[in-house]
Amino acid sequence: MKTEEIAVSNIKCGGCETTIKNALMNMSGIISAEASKDTGILKVSYETIDRLEIIKKLKEIGYPKK
Repeated sequence: MKTEEIAVSNIKCGGCETTIKNALMNMSGIISAEASKDTGILKVSYETIDRLEIIKKLKEIGYPKK
């Protein structure tokens, strides 16, 4: 299992945090995901998925990597 912190743009409210979490948790291989509007940081744990797929999904939903 890998755990990373990724700086993400556009996290402005609790709804943004929930949108990111829900989108990532629907991806196969994601174990946990927590976004913070206060820090702009996503903490994500994953196993069978490539980091680039996570970054691609973030961009697709409007929260690109900083």
